[in-house]
Amino acid sequence: MKFTDGFWRIRDGVQISYATEVRDVRPESKRFTGYAAVKKVTRRGDTLNAPLITVECFSPAEGVIGVRVTHHAGKHRPGPDFALTGEADGAGTVRRDGTVTELTSGPLTLRLDGAGPFALTFHDADGRELTRAGAKSTAFATTGEGAHHVLSRLALGVGEQIYGMGERFTPFVKNGQTVDIWQADGGTSSEQAYKNVPFYLSSRGYGVFVNHPGAVSFEVGSESVGQVQFSVEDQSLEYYVVAGPTPKEVLTRYTGLTGRPALPPAWSFGLWLSTSFTTSYDEETVTSFVDGMSERGIPLSVFHFDCFWMREYQWCDFQWDPDVFPDPDGMLARLKEKGLRISAWINPYIAQKSPLFDEAAALGHLVRRPDGDVWQWDLWQAGMGLVDFTSPDARAWFQSKLKPLLDQGVDCFKTDFGERIPTDVVWHDGSDPERMHNYYTHLYNRTVFELLEKERGQGEAVLFARSATAGGQQYPVHWGGDCWSSFEAMAESLRGGLSLSLSGFGFWSHDIGGFEGTPDPEVFKRWLAFGLLSSHSRLHGSSSYRVPWEFGDEAVDVARRFTLLKHRLMPYLYGAAVEAHRTGVPMMRPMVLEFPHDPACRPLDRQYMLGPDLLVAPVFGGDGEVEVYLPEGTWTHLLSGERVAGPGWRTERHGYDSLPLYVREGAVLPLAGDDSRPDGDWLDAPVLLVHPPAAPDYTAEITVPDTAGLPAATFRVRRDGDVLRVTASGTDRPFTVRVAGGPEAAGTGEVTVSLG
Repeated sequence: MKFTDGFWRIRDGVQISYATEVRDVRPESKRFTGYAAVKKVTRRGDTLNAPLITVECFSPAEGVIGVRVTHHAGKHRPGPDFALTGEADGAGTVRRDGTVTELTSGPLTLRLDGAGPFALTFHDADGRELTRAGAKSTAFATTGEGAHHVLSRLALGVGEQIYGMGERFTPFVKNGQTVDIWQADGGTSSEQAYKNVPFYLSSRGYGVFVNHPGAVSFEVGSESVGQVQFSVEDQSLEYYVVAGPTPKEVLTRYTGLTGRPALPPAWSFGLWLSTSFTTSYDEETVTSFVDGMSERGIPLSVFHFDCFWMREYQWCDFQWDPDVFPDPDGMLARLKEKGLRISAWINPYIAQKSPLFDEAAALGHLVRRPDGDVWQWDLWQAGMGLVDFTSPDARAWFQSKLKPLLDQGVDCFKTDFGERIPTDVVWHDGSDPERMHNYYTHLYNRTVFELLEKERGQGEAVLFARSATAGGQQYPVHWGGDCWSSFEAMAESLRGGLSLSLSGFGFWSHDIGGFEGTPDPEVFKRWLAFGLLSSHSRLHGSSSYRVPWEFGDEAVDVARRFTLLKHRLMPYLYGAAVEAHRTGVPMMRPMVLEFPHDPACRPLDRQYMLGPDLLVAPVFGGDGEVEVYLPEGTWTHLLSGERVAGPGWRTERHGYDSLPLYVREGAVLPLAGDDSRPDGDWLDAPVLLVHPPAAPDYTAEITVPDTAGLPAATFRVRRDGDVLRVTASGTDRPFTVRVAGGPEAAGTGEVTVSLG
């Protein structure tokens, strides 16, 4: 929200009270509290009839400093609140030196000088100022409508760039934008977002998390052009500055606070095929799709049944439409015999025609209006109500309706919707409706994910979720929502995914070919390569099918080529997935995340790193022309073997069977010997594709995980003059070492390759 009218004036109807002068500082061993007057105090009488802003400074975890700005502390706080992991007694230490009070936590220090004008400054381990809340940067404001806001502004340094705030389809660099953290079902072509996360990452090596689950308004250099402003309609505002110094370290600390992603099962990384949404389908159609993929040599891992597996007007009743699927048990068994996993669409809404509506209403499991009536409307489903996930009994009831589907053979759920949550309602646990609007999706996805973990076991749970907020990364996977079938929508989808990855989400997918409309064959073929070089890969549309042969024989060839390639890459990709699970560093990485010191990488949003060593640049045009930037070092094209020296820009032209796909110098890429499935035996005749630099002292190490994410084998690479030695531990099975553009050798235990 904007409060000012240019630099000099305040907007009509707005009154702002800024923290101006420090009147007192009360230090403790691990935290301190400052009290700031909103005007200069020159005599005792100035302390009367005037507000005092309370500023509490603390550290919930190493390298994270929290600031809580409060006007009136007596406001009732019904919740919900983000569930944060922190040290019980705090992680910081306080030091007082004259008028200066410092709070240090790991490499981050916050300073408040009680002698000067009110200002909070944040410094790194070298004493460099990262950002500051200086003059007119900490305040509360009231509007003519009687609303009360608390706001803070943190300085933007010269050239500083801001990223994240959830899955946003607007420009990747957020400078100059107004970003409202408010869940909306707005597609991928507007400023609205399904996944709103009040966290941003700075190119200067820190992050900021606003600890408020409701509406948060960010003005990123768009009101005060040299500052990031964030505000909430409340009496208190709490934010955390998260230290780096690298973007990866920021994400590791941030996800340590809000939750790390679960590790999805290896089978989920294969190709998913959907019925699509409003298309006509029955078991015969489904079988023809599945058999058609097999006959064309395209391995399929998951088949997804979208909304109309249930009866019209009855979403959700969790019952197969008996007219369309008269034998669901048999059908699922037959699909399982083909080696498939099964996904089923659900949402958290209960239509009035569903037999479950009366049951849920009688049990008190549906959200109600203040007068006690069940909240209902006709958008999406006629007379639908909303499951109240703040009630433990409602959560258990919802899970009880899903469990029979798991018993039937369903393996995972597409948890759609969860954004259109009303605020004129009363929640079972008394939650604040405004705070619950964004947070609802977290309870929804957690409810379903926990059931899957209970029934299938840890490491076997996976969702295909559309909505999320901070902490939602714990319940992967998320996909990009409803996009058009065009190159422009393909690019905006990637922007959204890269923004989400810088918001703590380790795994992300999108609808290959686009959702709305029917893609031209060139769009579909280019999107296939992009989709199968994403963390998760799904063919899904709205009113038209997405089986590759609908788009020509060449589309079939492209689908087969990149599906098999992804299977070959699985030992490498699953290693990156394990890293995301353990550290919070995402699989799909914006270039700025992997190369933060290269200024050319900071704005790039049409290419990314897939794991630490693979650079992917999707082609966004039918003519195959693409611009790609290669950072410093020698890069080898994975498909052609061409070697290119960076840094620099290249303009390339690729057929539909290719795209810029480069391997980083020094990388050891483990490839599976079996490309028939994503969850095979990765130590059965693996190939280690080594890209050694010219340096004579080159060493590298790569660990291949098993399908549970545990280390299965480690390969250590060492160059001795003109000989490359690769030693295996954890396995005595044969493996092949192939030097990029050079010789190869095979053996067990230790393999040597002559580079001469």
